Amino acid sequence: MTPELIVTATLIAATFIYVLLCWILPFGRCHACSGTGTRTTLLLRRVTFCRRCKGSGLRLRIGRRVYNAVADARAQADTAARAKDGAR
Repeated sequence: MTPELIVTATLIAATFIYVLLCWILPFGRCHACSGTGTRTTLLLRRVTFCRRCKGSGLRLRIGRRVYNAVADARAQADTAARAKDGAR
């Protein structure tokens, strides 16, 4: 096997695994609070909710955000096409 083929196969496998992960587990651990949902302030060392995840400790994965945006755009295009066909 050539090195190019190995790299290509590895990239395809990694992409497939990430897509599968985004489909099965759309939420990942928040990087700002390490999944705890709380953070300590620098000045008073007070515990507050994490602003990025709003205290849940989870965030939507980037791949799932892309999927949701594409699905919403497709749904809007289908709705517009149906409205256009129905207006004739």
